[in-house]
Amino acid sequence: MPGAVVPTVRIQAEDFDVAVEIARMTQGRADIGAVVTFSGLCRDEAGRLAALELEHYPGMAEAEIGRIAAEAVHRWPLQGLTAIHRHGRITPGENIVLVVATSAHRQAAFEAANFLMDYLKSRAPFWKKEHHTDGSQGGWVDAKEADDEAASRWKQAVPKRN
Repeated sequence: MPGAVVPTVRIQAEDFDVAVEIARMTQGRADIGAVVTFSGLCRDEAGRLAALELEHYPGMAEAEIGRIAAEAVHRWPLQGLTAIHRHGRITPGENIVLVVATSAHRQAAFEAANFLMDYLKSRAPFWKKEHHTDGSQGGWVDAKEADDEAASRWKQAVPKRN
């Protein structure tokens, strides 16, 4: 069985391929019984979004996501954990974020992926600016209270690893 799990964290302008990322984590791994993925896309709810511009604080963003990913590995018995977050100009329908959690069993993978996404939405140092199809800027997107509430459920005691 492989050694201690070291999460993979990447922040990049380039798009990613979900299938390629899953293959990187699972190829040749007979100990993995569950793969849970979350892929977040840029959406246009009002029909006027041309693009989102995502900015981050280089170094700080990687460190914060790495810290949260390491906590997930500590909380659940994972075989692997990858978090990829894009920055730059992203148009509706394009990938923004990917979380892949692998484990021997599904529950650990589901919970770790949820945990990481809840914290990415509420605490990762990214800023989003809207650009509208009419050429205007919609301004910076405020954090949502619902995202903070979702992350607050994880403040309980660390569950026992199986």
